[in-house]
Amino acid sequence: MESKFVLCFLLLVFSSHLCNGIASSSSSTTTMHTNNWAVLVCTSRFWFNYRHMANTLSLYRTVKRLGIPDERIILMLADDMACNSRNKYPAQVFNNENHRLNLYGDNVEVDYRGYEVTVENFLRVLTGRHETAVPRSKWLLSDEGSHILLYMTGHGGDEFLKFQDSEELQSHDLADAVKQMKEKRRFKELLIMVDTCQAATLFSQLQSPGVLAIGSSMKGENSYSHHLDADVGVSVIDRFTFYTLAFFERVNMYDNASLGSLFSSYNPNMLMSTAYYRTDLYPRRLDEVPVTNFFGSVMETIHTDSAYKAFAGKYGKKSILEMPLKQSSQESRRTLASSDVQYPTTDSNVEDPQDSCPFLKFWSFMHGKLTKVEGLDSWVNCSLLFMFPMVAMSSWLSS
Repeated sequence: MESKFVLCFLLLVFSSHLCNGIASSSSSTTTMHTNNWAVLVCTSRFWFNYRHMANTLSLYRTVKRLGIPDERIILMLADDMACNSRNKYPAQVFNNENHRLNLYGDNVEVDYRGYEVTVENFLRVLTGRHETAVPRSKWLLSDEGSHILLYMTGHGGDEFLKFQDSEELQSHDLADAVKQMKEKRRFKELLIMVDTCQAATLFSQLQSPGVLAIGSSMKGENSYSHHLDADVGVSVIDRFTFYTLAFFERVNMYDNASLGSLFSSYNPNMLMSTAYYRTDLYPRRLDEVPVTNFFGSVMETIHTDSAYKAFAGKYGKKSILEMPLKQSSQESRRTLASSDVQYPTTDSNVEDPQDSCPFLKFWSFMHGKLTKVEGLDSWVNCSLLFMFPMVAMSSWLSS
């Protein structure tokens, strides 16, 4: 008799593990893209690296223009060129010699500044392993539905990127951090963009699925600056970032420009290096992925009962406000689709069948509960799998 109970217990344990596996696989495959984050990192100090700060602030301005809010941008600047005593234009940073756009204008929120920009803090941001004193505004609060843009610029070499001219981020450090992020479900898809010398070598150790990487140069190649500003006295932007910005200046948040069109826009003759992108870990075709999946916002579908909450039950069932991500600028940017309005009858003698039938009341109640359950199919499959060993166990015990 004891052997029967042991065998029954093992059957129950096996069934529970199988159900958990089905539920987890179902949730991972059906996770929707719900939000976008950007981590923008300038790793260089000193005045002659002015262009690296301008690179980062240029991308910061671009993703904000395309709809990513400040609360979903982690900005890390290793030095403050705007307040440098050599700056002819105090409190201003430019990425072009015409000085038309001040990148360091209003509404620039720097999360990590100066000596806070270290390899340790960078890895803590990615993995979410913060010390208790770090405020939540400096956290990357992404989830399994997040698309993350990771942009890094500075001085690099074969499988490393320098931080502050005093330490290095190795390619295996980056790969380990990305692996932890994937295991902790901190992203759905990740785009890593690096503007540095030999940038492609920084991706060599990546193994996590859902990761797309692009670098400004191949192994053995340098990444060059674009032009010099005579007033500032140094180069103000790198070539790779300059032509990336040139592409995005023609894009707004409603355009359908794809990552494929972005990557194909890089001309080796203009870059003076070969842009490299790694796609073997990425499941989708680049021509099918809008650039706004990483560089722009995700506009959610908002469901409301009616325009005014107080009249929800009286004048209508449901209204849907849709703001599609891929909708072009020529189309209508907001679509309001309302269900057929049903007004209550004025005849007080007409009785609702659900009010008189307890069975219909119970059925409507259960139907409402079930429609709110996520992954209902996986739960049904688990129940069926769990039922068979229970039937076998009960018949065996009764015999």
